[in-house]
Amino acid sequence: MADIESARETFDKFDVDGDGFITADEYSAAMKAMGDAFVTAAVADAVVASKDLNGDKKLSFDEFWASLNK
Repeated sequence: MADIESARETFDKFDVDGDGFITADEYSAAMKAMGDAFVTAAVADAVVASKDLNGDKKLSFDEFWASLNK
C-alpha cells in the first residue's frame, strides 16, 4: 500500500494548475519535466483514461490514490 502523504506530494507535482485534477496535458508535462520525453499526447491520454474511474478525462486525488493501491 502506498503512503498517502507521498501520494499527495506526487499528485500535487502533476496538478500544475492546482485545481485538484490531473489532465493528460499536465501528466505529459510533468513526465517531460522529470526527463521522460517519450510521453506523447496519446500516451498521456491512455494513462489518464486507464485510471479515470468516472470518465471525465481527468484524475482526482481519489482516483490517483485508488490506482496506487490496486
